[in-house]
Amino acid sequence: MNSFAALGADPLVSFPLTTEQDVFLLRRSGKSAAEALGVEKQDQIRLATALSELGRDLLGSDGLTVAFGVARRPLPLLLVGIDWTEDRDLGGEAVQAASRLVAVHYTPSEHAVTVEQPLTSDGRTAEAIQQVREAVLAHTEAGAPDDPRAQTSDLIAALVESRAQREELRRLNDELEETNRGVVALYSELSEELEETNRGVVALYAELEEKSRLLREASEAKTRFWANVSHELRTPVNSVVGLARLLLEFDGDGLDEEQRRQIGLISASGATLLALVDELLDVAKAESGRLEPHWAPVDLRAALGQLRGTLRGYESPGAAELIVAESGLSIVSDEVMLIRVLRNLLSNALKFTPSGTVRLDVAADRADGRDQVVFTVSDTGIGIPEEEQQQIFEEFYQVRGLHQRGRSGTGLGLPYARRLVELLGGGLELTSQPGSGTVVTVTLPADGRPAAQPAQPTSSAAESAPDDPAAPVVAVLVTVDDDDAFRASIRPLLDRLAGRVVEVAEGGRASDAVRRERPDAVLLDLHLPDLDGYAVLAELAADPALTAVPVVVLTSTPPGALDRDRLSHARAVLDKAALNLPELAAALTGAGAAGPANREEGPA
Repeated sequence: MNSFAALGADPLVSFPLTTEQDVFLLRRSGKSAAEALGVEKQDQIRLATALSELGRDLLGSDGLTVAFGVARRPLPLLLVGIDWTEDRDLGGEAVQAASRLVAVHYTPSEHAVTVEQPLTSDGRTAEAIQQVREAVLAHTEAGAPDDPRAQTSDLIAALVESRAQREELRRLNDELEETNRGVVALYSELSEELEETNRGVVALYAELEEKSRLLREASEAKTRFWANVSHELRTPVNSVVGLARLLLEFDGDGLDEEQRRQIGLISASGATLLALVDELLDVAKAESGRLEPHWAPVDLRAALGQLRGTLRGYESPGAAELIVAESGLSIVSDEVMLIRVLRNLLSNALKFTPSGTVRLDVAADRADGRDQVVFTVSDTGIGIPEEEQQQIFEEFYQVRGLHQRGRSGTGLGLPYARRLVELLGGGLELTSQPGSGTVVTVTLPADGRPAAQPAQPTSSAAESAPDDPAAPVVAVLVTVDDDDAFRASIRPLLDRLAGRVVEVAEGGRASDAVRRERPDAVLLDLHLPDLDGYAVLAELAADPALTAVPVVVLTSTPPGALDRDRLSHARAVLDKAALNLPELAAALTGAGAAGPANREEGPA
């Protein structure tokens, strides 16, 4: 077989096909050869059946010959070639039937057909090849009397094996169905669990939404609480501060040195309490994003002098010495916020510095092409452990230890100071060593916030009014305020400014009193029990007979909480806590009063 040589095969045995018995011999030889080479039984029968179909179709052709061989390929093959010399084509049905069972290569022009059967890796061993040769030769020599019986036996064996495979297939199908039922049950169970989990997630989400709503309501309620409480606290504290100032101002000659010192302490403590109330309110505002700086040029020399006087009450014999350096630097900032930051830092340093010094220094700096002002508060106190230097900026946190005895505090000072510094566009840094003191550095932009246009300095009412007018500046003055203590505290002041003072304790009676008295000016509180000051102001502005009467608002409400649009009819808005004679005189006469924002902030 020339085709075997082309395929690189070793020829084993060949014989002619001339009779029907030779076709049976071909079938048996193919099966035996495949069996000797380790081919599985099903593949043996497929090979034998394909060879039988091809041999039977070509039977009677001239020179019809069959040859067996083993190919020398990377994967060994059993090759069976059938050649003939007659000019005859192999039938299409035979080729199609054989091709369904094995690999068939048919070349009509060469009058040859080759059948390939893949073998295992050891299919080309010398022993296997010898077994194939002997098996084919045995069938050739024995003839074919038993071939029909052998064919029948093969078919029976194939049927038995097919039945066994069918039973195995049925068993596998049953197992697959059982597995599928298990998978469906598991899927159903997992779906139920997932649905239950989803219901739980939805319920949890709803609960979280409810909790968030409650937290928002609690936060809003806290802000409202601080706003209301701050007013209720500020009113009596304002009275304490005002009365203390009046005692010092009008009764100074009748007081000895110790009495003056004690009243000064009352005034300083009242101012400190008032500042603490403002800080608590500002913390609540900052949390809700409603605390905004009011930018204006700050006279640092005056501001630091005021700060030094405020903190004088902290000093006691044997305690740390407070040193506040003077500075002629200029800065655009919120003066009230700045003073509160520095007061918090200094008072905190004084509290934890039993002896030695607490010092505030101010210096100019430049970074990233921008002028800055650096405030440095240093002390020689007890210091702060490194592991707690971040926690002290958490609200209400206090470093525990023996140093806390006898030192009250809310734990809001440093967190509040850092928050205000951030609002002012700067930064706050702290370094400390236990036993060696603490240094806090506040760096602020010298020109205020980046996008802000620096406010132009304006002449205050205090600068325009006389320090001590020799005569009343108005003939008749109506004051509308429900706080008896506050009215009593400012009555001596008003008696020096007005020829006659008419007091009204209810907002609902204000318009009638103004219409009746025809005063030169009205002093109006905003928080009144029946008709608030905003409504009274609106009534006066809407009445043609009363709209020309000047109205000066006196309030303890923080500037950020004022409704400026509803105060447009007021000549000026003054802080109760910082009320003084020159300023009030200027507001009543209109000297230097630029409108409802004439004085927005009082001292810290």
